[in-house]
Amino acid sequence: MKLSDSNGFADKNLSNAVEDLAENPVNSHQAQQNQQDKNDRRHQDALNHDKPTDLKHFKS
Repeated sequence: MKLSDSNGFADKNLSNAVEDLAENPVNSHQAQQNQQDKNDRRHQDALNHDKPTDLKHFKS
């Protein structure tokens, strides 16, 4: 996994995600919000890497 952009600087999206995940929640609501953010990132990552199957040519 590449941790820097083409200029050699740290990837801003990655560093922001790390900062967000490193926060300690102050109450249960914030903990739930942090967990939902983590789930949303995981879901979006899965969508970005989804490779749909070819439904026109079924294996027999």
